Amino acid sequence: MSSAKPLAIIAGVGAGTGASVARKFAQHYPVVLLARNPSNYEPLVSEITSAGGKAIGISTDVSSAESVKEAFGKIEGEFGKDVGVAAAVFNVGGRFIRKPFLELSLEEFETGYEANGRGGFLFSQHALPLLLRSLPSSPYPPTLIFTGATASLKGSATFASFACGKFALRALAQSLGREFGPQGVHIAHAIIDGVIDIPRTKEWTFDKPDAKISADAIADAYWHLHTQPRTTFTHELDIRPYVEKW
Repeated sequence: MSSAKPLAIIAGVGAGTGASVARKFAQHYPVVLLARNPSNYEPLVSEITSAGGKAIGISTDVSSAESVKEAFGKIEGEFGKDVGVAAAVFNVGGRFIRKPFLELSLEEFETGYEANGRGGFLFSQHALPLLLRSLPSSPYPPTLIFTGATASLKGSATFASFACGKFALRALAQSLGREFGPQGVHIAHAIIDGVIDIPRTKEWTFDKPDAKISADAIADAYWHLHTQPRTTFTHELDIRPYVEKW
């Protein structure tokens, strides 16, 4: 059993949901932030550290087995080989491609799966042993959360690449939930059904001023999932603004 304080690991950190989740969990745990581009996590690491928290960032391509293995090796190098993980969040969007199917190249089609299906698999295989390790010491049930999307449920026209990746991620979450839930690890999948209010979408306007999903509210929902007792695990959570059609 590890005597070190368990960590939270967030994969897919940017200026929106990933940053909000990191800030929320950094109030309670040391956090590890994973993103391909260091510019996505470096300001956040400084922010959390300046506020008295503990955060490190690691440049990681979740679709690369070698990159993910190296990232988790660095985590153990920083926090010790017996470190446990209280919460792991897979928030990777991947390269979003919206294109007529007959114009879609094989490489473009595979991009959606590489980021979500393959990436979710690689991240989970490395995170789950650390989640299991923290079972005796974590203040809440160790939790693995996957960020899904509208495309997790509905393959819309011109969304073949993205939808196939998100479908695969949802299937992975279901399989892991049935395998690891009985062992005490909470596996959850969140369907984010709507436009998130992040810097990239600031200029997007709607009929209602509050038609976008708050990234901070998503982080609050993820914290709620993490703190659920073992008697009351939620596996799938839909998050959408009140005006969203579904």
